Amino acid sequence: MPQPLVDLLWRDHPQAPRGGSRGPRARVSTTEVVQAAIRLADADGLAAVRIRDLAASLGLSTMAIYTHVNSRDDLLVLMVDAVHASMTRPEFGRAGWRTRVRRLAEANLTLLRAHPWLLEVSDDRVVFGPGTIAKYDHELHAFDGMGLDDVTRDAALTFVLDFVRASARALLPNPHAADTAALWGQWRERLAEYVGDAYPLAQRVGAAAGAAMNAAYDPMRAYEFGLDRVLAALADLSGTPASS
Repeated sequence: MPQPLVDLLWRDHPQAPRGGSRGPRARVSTTEVVQAAIRLADADGLAAVRIRDLAASLGLSTMAIYTHVNSRDDLLVLMVDAVHASMTRPEFGRAGWRTRVRRLAEANLTLLRAHPWLLEVSDDRVVFGPGTIAKYDHELHAFDGMGLDDVTRDAALTFVLDFVRASARALLPNPHAADTAALWGQWRERLAEYVGDAYPLAQRVGAAAGAAMNAAYDPMRAYEFGLDRVLAALADLSGTPASS
């Protein structure tokens, strides 16, 4: 039988319980199962991570997968923690807090764009994993020197990561983006006939923003604008200059 999830998460730790020596040795390791599941999710999304298909990709029976993980939900937790463990940690060095937080945001945006299925996993048990704890510990240092107490430091990190997750969702591929841009050019005059003089503020601002972005919406531009606002809010919270 598989071990409890906490033991599976920490399976490579020296203190992790070891299985007995009886019986045939497993053809693949739990880590190999998790990595295969990550490859499926990266290629085709989280819906592609089905125990039957995962087993087939490894040349195993479905029941063999359950000798490594208790359930698909547990597997998703292991996948998230593995990705957290392998992500490139942002370099903080002696940079000011503003630069550190920006690097923190950029590293997490890169991670979520590389593995967009992470946005679909909301299992709080991920926090018990070694990769997630190491990520958390490192990222808390982005706020060194800001004079924040521990609870506020944790809240500040959550604030930044929540913003990045929202931005990553907006940056997901939009299959209708090209159609919307084309239709804007085709329907602009027709739309003006319907709208007329109504909603003057929306028309003026929308026209200015559309001209600036050459599109109805630019999620990367929104991300940059939002990150500047996040940094300004943190500067106000810490009482330090925003440029520090």
